[in-house]
Amino acid sequence: MLSAALGFVAGIGWLQRQAALPGWAVLAVATLAGVLLVLIASRSGAGKLGAGFRFAGWAFLGVAWAGGFAQVRLADALDPALEGRDVEVTGVVAGLPQPIDRGVRFTFDVDAPATGIPRRVLLAWYNGLAPEDFQDIAPLRAGERWRFTMRLRRPHGLANPHGFDYEAWLLEQGIRATGYVRPGGARRLDLLVMRPGYLVERLRERLRERFWDALDTAPYAGVLVALAIGEQRAIDPAQWQVFASTGISHLMSISGLHVTMLAGLAAWLTLTLWRRSERLMLRVPGQKAAAVGGFLGALAYCLVSGFAVPAQRTLDMVGIVALAFWFDRASAPSRVLALALLLVLLLDPWAVMAPGFWLSFAAVALIFYVTQSRPRPEGWLWQWGRVQG
Repeated sequence: MLSAALGFVAGIGWLQRQAALPGWAVLAVATLAGVLLVLIASRSGAGKLGAGFRFAGWAFLGVAWAGGFAQVRLADALDPALEGRDVEVTGVVAGLPQPIDRGVRFTFDVDAPATGIPRRVLLAWYNGLAPEDFQDIAPLRAGERWRFTMRLRRPHGLANPHGFDYEAWLLEQGIRATGYVRPGGARRLDLLVMRPGYLVERLRERLRERFWDALDTAPYAGVLVALAIGEQRAIDPAQWQVFASTGISHLMSISGLHVTMLAGLAAWLTLTLWRRSERLMLRVPGQKAAAVGGFLGALAYCLVSGFAVPAQRTLDMVGIVALAFWFDRASAPSRVLALALLLVLLLDPWAVMAPGFWLSFAAVALIFYVTQSRPRPEGWLWQWGRVQG
């Protein structure tokens, strides 16, 4: 399993660094080669030869998967003939609206997109609302359906070496056009679209409003919002400069530690309540119920926090461990990490380009290595000290 996961990462990483995207014919050949090599590996046993074939096969599959993902995403493009023209589009506010100077910025999912209009766009609505008034007068909310008259353009960003690639970030987020709402061209159609993703975003918005109402103008309000729902844009730019200067910027993002703590708390609470019922204990062992409760707690927190890569990785590992508990199967740490790696890249092949992806998995692998060392008289305290060191 580890060789398969590493091969998949290598294939995706190689493709992401190419200057041109392979066509569908090349991707089909890569898929066929990958399947054949994986079949050969299954017949070659568990030795080095089998591991080599498995690595190569999954590398080809990684190239095919990431290439197909990119081809589909790039095909969802804005028609150049519509660029800079007024178009009337109906859709749903897909994410948390962000206050900006004299307006609001938000992602917008287009309903039944017409020819030449991407499925998701990033819009700015300059309605004269100041950022400090946003929490009192929200011009629109997540999950609402609107009809806008807008002007769109294809994604563009600066191409400075070693700088932030805004265009690549938009591609990863599935945003295939940016634009702004024309004055007088906005009409609300529905207060809430009843779909799971939009309901989660509305919940995140309500939580953000609760923080704003409770903390008002407190300087740490943005930090608490970022740690609770993963909304890092709530932190003031001046605070980000302080965090960057002191080297603690990474502490402002949802990490695996946060998800693990919530999962552990949910597992403990589930086990405590489960043990109070003799009937439940006879039907399902408490450890299995606790594993399911821990996974559901981790899933709920990941949904609220926006599903960042560290949260995805931790949720995948918690889910794999929960399955191992449920089916009474022991799961080695390397297998858990490899399966989590595969799941993250299946959902987001562009994750390999993020430094947090490598730091996250490397940190967990190091923790697994340290905690699997020979037991010492000090027990868990010794292991904790080694991890911190």
